[in-house]
Amino acid sequence: MADSVKGMKVAEALALLEFSPKHAAKDVAKAIKSAAANAEHNFNLNRDDLVLKQLLIDEGPTFRRRRPVSRSMAHEYFHRTCHITAVVEDQPEVKR
Repeated sequence: MADSVKGMKVAEALALLEFSPKHAAKDVAKAIKSAAANAEHNFNLNRDDLVLKQLLIDEGPTFRRRRPVSRSMAHEYFHRTCHITAVVEDQPEVKR
């Protein structure tokens, strides 16, 4: 999902992710919305001019869990997590 929206305008990327059947689209859209809101509030940028410059998905901490099985034993399973980082930049449209 990250490669399909990279380089798009924020509004177009959110529209594409909204109708995507992928499970990860919801989490990626949430990170993009947060980055756009931060740029709009902290740097007074126009939301219509924001372009998705970079979208990083890195490995997060892994939680180790144990599930009891027969004969007083335990099987270990891993709950893997990730970090999603969205970077937006201002690219005003050129009027011709």
